[in-house]
Amino acid sequence: AVAPDAKEAARANAVAAANSGEYGSRELTIRCNGLDTPWGVDDLIAAAGTRASAVVIPKVSSVAYLDEVAGHLDAANAHADMKIWAMIETPTAILDVRAIVAHWRVSVLVMGTNDLAREIRSTLGAAGRHPLVPHLATALLAAREADKVILDGVYNDVKDLDGFRAECVQGFEMGFDGKTLIHPGQVDICNEVWAPSEADIETARGMIAAFQE
Repeated sequence: AVAPDAKEAARANAVAAANSGEYGSRELTIRCNGLDTPWGVDDLIAAAGTRASAVVIPKVSSVAYLDEVAGHLDAANAHADMKIWAMIETPTAILDVRAIVAHWRVSVLVMGTNDLAREIRSTLGAAGRHPLVPHLATALLAAREADKVILDGVYNDVKDLDGFRAECVQGFEMGFDGKTLIHPGQVDICNEVWAPSEADIETARGMIAAFQE
């Protein structure tokens, strides 16, 4: 998410960060530009030479597109475990999401709610994102069928922490495995919502104890 004249510097910075070893055991991904841009192929070639676990690919709308991405990774000698996180953000992607998530190299679906809302001409305003809920649910079902991870989309107003929390709770209740974030101030709330509560932990311990008894 940088200006065109900063794309190459951003690529070098992303590669350096992924290879720095400064992130412990965290799973690292590199979001690449799409293959329909001047930077997409070079992004993939650069990412293939890192220790990142996956590349995040925007606007994935077909299995053929995934095959093209996978081909570039293989040609660049990416490590065998490098996966694709496929961003679902077009009507075509929603309609073909079962095939997309079943692709052998896809390990995670990422809902691109901003672009999806624009594509279906809905408005994500004060009334919430109810126009997107059926499409989110469709992608969730596909991910569960394929036994893959699925992440909810971003929340744009980084100053509205109450609204962010409400959307996290909605995503958690729908069944998403986590949420993509755009600001460090959102991390704690997201972790809090997706972590088990003390009551959940005590209930689980009680069940274990009862089963053992």
